Amino acid sequence: MPLVIAQRLEALRRVMREHDIGACVVPTSDPHLSEYLPERWQGRQWLSGFTGSAGTLVVCDDVAALWADSRYWEQADNELRGSGIEVMRAGQPDVPAPSAWVADRLAPGAGVSLDGQTLSVQAWRQWRDACGAAGLTLNTGLDLPGLVWPDRPAPPAGAISAHEPPWSCRGRHDNLAGVRAAMRRHDAQWHLISALDDIAWLFNLRGNDIPYNPVFLAHALVGLHTARLFVDAGRMPAALRAGLAADGVVLEPYDAIAQALSALPQGERLLFDPARVTVGLLESAAAAGKAEDVNPAHLLKSRKNEAEIANVRQVMEHDGAALCEFFAWFEAAQGRERITELTIDERITEARARRPGFVSPSFGTIAAYRGNGAMPHYQATEAAHAVIEGDGLLLIDSGGQYLGGTTDITRVVPVGAVTAEQKRDYTAVLKGMIALSVAVFPGGLPAYALDAFARGPIWRLGADYGHGTGHGVGYFMNVHEGPQSISWRATANPHALMAAGMITSNEPGLYRPGRWGIRIENLVLARPHATTEFGEFLSFETLTLCPIDTRCVDVGMLSADEVSWLDGYHAQVRERLAPLVEGAAREWLERRTRPLGTPA
Repeated sequence: MPLVIAQRLEALRRVMREHDIGACVVPTSDPHLSEYLPERWQGRQWLSGFTGSAGTLVVCDDVAALWADSRYWEQADNELRGSGIEVMRAGQPDVPAPSAWVADRLAPGAGVSLDGQTLSVQAWRQWRDACGAAGLTLNTGLDLPGLVWPDRPAPPAGAISAHEPPWSCRGRHDNLAGVRAAMRRHDAQWHLISALDDIAWLFNLRGNDIPYNPVFLAHALVGLHTARLFVDAGRMPAALRAGLAADGVVLEPYDAIAQALSALPQGERLLFDPARVTVGLLESAAAAGKAEDVNPAHLLKSRKNEAEIANVRQVMEHDGAALCEFFAWFEAAQGRERITELTIDERITEARARRPGFVSPSFGTIAAYRGNGAMPHYQATEAAHAVIEGDGLLLIDSGGQYLGGTTDITRVVPVGAVTAEQKRDYTAVLKGMIALSVAVFPGGLPAYALDAFARGPIWRLGADYGHGTGHGVGYFMNVHEGPQSISWRATANPHALMAAGMITSNEPGLYRPGRWGIRIENLVLARPHATTEFGEFLSFETLTLCPIDTRCVDVGMLSADEVSWLDGYHAQVRERLAPLVEGAAREWLERRTRPLGTPA
């Protein structure tokens, strides 16, 4: 593989020289600025061999480097070894940003290439300023990786379907009305949307163009009295097309969006989100005035209504029942069957698939044994995976897409004997998860301010973790959803405020490289707690229903309140899941939800 990567980089460098480019920057991005990309836009992975879901590759004539965050440092070291690409540990104090690194290596006047069709307006401004300060020329009109990618996949074109009641709990008219109200506040006659989850939510549609995310490739141009959806109409059944037309939605070819933007009348204003629209696309709307703000749909869909919440609670029961079946099999099979990290993925997906409303996993299952668990986004492959045997900790992070909601859960279970050090780390993580679960906080609090609740017990060990503590979760939508992010490292965002109806992950962790990784994750719902003379306060309802393995707990580290919380959680899990399981799964549920201190 290193030889293949070297050949691809050399081919890229040849076209860079042809176009007088000193540095080619290849982010992890597509025309919709998605988190998970269709294969057509996996240029960074194709060029570098690095398979993580995030990262930025920079190629100069004599050197190349890839920036990866802490989730992927160890993975990047392994995958890029011998490739000639240097791993840059993004977030470390001595690691420069890609733009600073480029400016330090190129002489004034040199060209920097970034494909404007996959570059957000927000990121373009940062690169524009950095290049301008260094006397470099920023070129956003080239797709250089595309020039050297001979077998580049075509864009996906899967079927598109309606998300219908009882699972769809908001009308298309209501969604559009909410967006148009925001447009009027900005005195905007048009609103451009490229974010696929916002489009799918707005029109009550779902697709399968991106693995694990029920979305489809499209752009939308919403007017005050019309809505234009740019997508191949042939991907929808006739009845759905008719329903959209009845709601005033006009279907136009996917590639017609640039022409539509260029035809906007001069003097009319276009609302766009600079973090969710590419600069290459926005340049087409040169005549229109501009208004900037976060996509209204992005904020509206983050606050689930009561009907959606009721569906999510039901989904959590079925998801928890599937996990009971899986864990019952897993414990019984140890020592009798050959189990690998790949087996875990297969079995957990099979268990979910037997549950009503299941559509697909919500992300690639992370089954990580022993030292593999220390890589937060580790993925087992046919070529490299561990066998589950001997003594160690097994971390399983998985989730499901159901018609009535999206799940995301992490549990760590012991295989064989558990050491005192493992129990100490596990219990510290559990304490952090409990602390955030019981937090009470003012409505409108910046989400990052909640981070210290979960990190406190881990910090007291002199430890920390590199990923965030919590991300928003969609409703039969992307498993990672904004605007909220519970992370003190998150970029300041005036919209990332906690509000009632938001579903957020609660997932502190602790990782010992080469030894083990521990993460315990539930999804929580922000709910009204109390209104006093000091204002409105919120608290969390835990939605996820699955036992937390107490064999790894050092009970002496827990306070009486923490023991009470864990026992109460397990009592709720047992009560709600028991009617949905039987046999070995029911026995496992009863065994794993016994109060702390009860003999096994």
